[in-house]
Amino acid sequence: MKSTDLELNRRELMVSASACVASTALTGTAMAQEASDTGTAVLSNVSFTVNGERRELDLDLRTTLLDALREHLHLTGSKKGCDHGQCGACTVMVNGRRMVSCLSLAVMHEGDEVTTIEGLGTPDKLHPMQDAFVKHDGYQCGYCTPGQIVSAVAVLAEVKAGIPSHVTADLAAAPEASNAELRERMSGNICRCGAYSNIAEAMTEVAGRPA
Repeated sequence: MKSTDLELNRRELMVSASACVASTALTGTAMAQEASDTGTAVLSNVSFTVNGERRELDLDLRTTLLDALREHLHLTGSKKGCDHGQCGACTVMVNGRRMVSCLSLAVMHEGDEVTTIEGLGTPDKLHPMQDAFVKHDGYQCGYCTPGQIVSAVAVLAEVKAGIPSHVTADLAAAPEASNAELRERMSGNICRCGAYSNIAEAMTEVAGRPA
């Protein structure tokens, strides 16, 4: 067989293979689009109280509490950071207890009371924790700050209520909690800027103790 014939066969093989790959990709895209077009979301009516206001939504069962707040109620203070429950940027309070809203489905909160950063204070009247964060520079880029503040408010409520943690098994022995206690309780809120010491100082001031 001549070399020109070999080259021709090789060229024909490459063209044929390329056409096959392109055809497969187009088919896959078409199938994905068809699935998207024909897929029907299962909706459910959810009613809960958000920042003191009763809200009612018709949501896809797969909608997280975070997406319900951000995309449907336009409360964008709660941030979507990792979306895996690891950074704490989406922390809100549900019935007074803090939780990461990216890991919880909205339909699980029928009748609950949800508090976001928007419900803690206003520009004209800051929550004491917000004011302390400003005073102690408890933020830099600010992306994690809403979750940090909400979590900090909830942490002080936990301490006041005597809810134990890994550091202090019995808060009756240390009702005000140490700096190490506060840091342990806040460990689920990650700050890439590293403002942890300032955050702890802000919390200490709000708790009514000298920093």
